[in-house]
Amino acid sequence: MTEQPWIIVGFVNVLPYIKEFAPGSVIVIDEPDVIRKGDVKAALEGASMLRELIEWEYQLPASADEFFNTYPDLDPALVSPLVEYATPFAARLAERYGVPGAGAGAAQVLRDKSLLRKVSRAAGVPNPASREVTSPDEVREFAAAYPGSLVLKPANRQASVGTKVMHSLDGLDAAWEECIKQDEGNLVPDRDRELRMLIEQFVKGEEYSVELLVREGEVLFSNVTGKLLFAGPRPIELGHTVPAAGISAELSELLVAQTETVIRSVGFGSGIIHCEWIVSEGTPYLVECAGRFPGDGIPMLIEEAYQINLARDFYTVMQGGRPEPMPRQASGGAAVRFMEAVPGEVVSITGVEEARELPGVLSLTLKLTPGDTVRELRSSWDRVGSVMARGADSLEALRNAEAVVAAVGIETTPATAVN
Repeated sequence: MTEQPWIIVGFVNVLPYIKEFAPGSVIVIDEPDVIRKGDVKAALEGASMLRELIEWEYQLPASADEFFNTYPDLDPALVSPLVEYATPFAARLAERYGVPGAGAGAAQVLRDKSLLRKVSRAAGVPNPASREVTSPDEVREFAAAYPGSLVLKPANRQASVGTKVMHSLDGLDAAWEECIKQDEGNLVPDRDRELRMLIEQFVKGEEYSVELLVREGEVLFSNVTGKLLFAGPRPIELGHTVPAAGISAELSELLVAQTETVIRSVGFGSGIIHCEWIVSEGTPYLVECAGRFPGDGIPMLIEEAYQINLARDFYTVMQGGRPEPMPRQASGGAAVRFMEAVPGEVVSITGVEEARELPGVLSLTLKLTPGDTVRELRSSWDRVGSVMARGADSLEALRNAEAVVAAVGIETTPATAVN
């Protein structure tokens, strides 16, 4: 083959179906343990886009430079991360091959919530008070200085893993043990990985995310997504609306402007930005920011609401090109709503086929069958299914999605805690 390959770091299950991938064009890099545990070889078998699957421990220090020196002649057209843990490796590899990317320095700061707080705060971005801690006693010291509700979370994990809101210090020792014991299953390598914990002030308010497509620091497209959370002490997303339902134009513009400040503060180059915010009394406070595609189906919601091909435009940027001008306003609305189920063994699931026929349904995905176990909701990975729907606006899209959720019955034999 003579065409330049596209290097994709981190397997996701939609990879074989992305229509921007030409036959034989894609090299997928992933951790050997993840490939084995997730049966990635089988998932990619027969995928026309695949040129090669390379097993590489990409999350280790200097792994991108080692990879470049092992494969100096690949001459890729682009290097792209598709999962959170791949962002530093992909950014450094893009530098080594001389193609557009986030920039290794920017990716490293975005990947580390503690560093991002320091860097963005210095640029004038509002952040909650935050401190790295190594024990419950250090949490208590922070609480003495910052009374009120707190958030305990890792500085270097994803998907709300190990995150908990605490409205008092009662049960702190147990909460600490609970948060530092993390199981990401097939998504991470088996080897030990460094864990650093943060304690932060809890900010109460409406939650949003901002998605930007950026080319050499220039913002080509922006969107504000609304966020709903499950009830309880863990900030796990229950749903999203695109564009954010009920938001004012002024707040939307402020959130985009603050996100632009964040990317300037870290020196972000080219790629997708997904930046999360909590707005309290009119002020957006930074939660975290990622230099990769958002999860939870948000890219598909954006494509539906704005009637664009976001993936195509992203890959154009990552090859050094400039896409056609992108819309500033959505032409409709889209929403995702996650299913809820009581922890325990699944007895029956009803109403699925009827629900698929309801107005506005884009997709309905359930991860359960009778006999499966519903786990206690501790991270995004524990959610049991989702519905995507469209509407004339995002409020109608959310109502359509919620009607589908209500039409599906998931009966379980309740358990007090299923881990």
